[in-house]
Amino acid sequence: MSIFAAAVARGKNGWSASELDLSGLADIDEVVDSLRDAEPDAELALLFVESDDEYLAVLRLDEGEDLRVFASDSAFAEESRIGSVLLGEVETPALELDDELAEPDGDEDDTPPEPDADPIGDADLLGDLGISAKRLLALCAMEGKLPADVTAEICQKIGCGDEMEELREA
Repeated sequence: MSIFAAAVARGKNGWSASELDLSGLADIDEVVDSLRDAEPDAELALLFVESDDEYLAVLRLDEGEDLRVFASDSAFAEESRIGSVLLGEVETPALELDDELAEPDGDEDDTPPEPDADPIGDADLLGDLGISAKRLLALCAMEGKLPADVTAEICQKIGCGDEMEELREA
């Protein structure tokens, strides 16, 4: 499985981005420690994990505490050791928002997720950054949109798009 993992962290001097190697990490605590180490003084740290142009997982750490996790499809945990490490303790389906998803909010790009995906975790983990749960689910469900595309769009919206682009080009 091909994995790309990038940490973006917002500290006193703005955003920074760095690639993380998750291959040797045994459990979610080690992943969290690695995310903390990427920018120790960060008020907010996000980890984007893209797998085989198929799955996306987003982890959020506020002030080095309170881990929140979202994944575009629960199958990532079943098909990958890294997915299992990241999502092993996540049991909450992200689609408890079915009623909200059925309500149009004026954003034409927000379409309900396709039934073949099974998003799990906290779909609202980016809500305070301008990416609603509905929008995140819609981005992950858009036909033809790769996890890298979703990551790029999220990063542009929250203000760290340039940092992520530079990291990918390095």
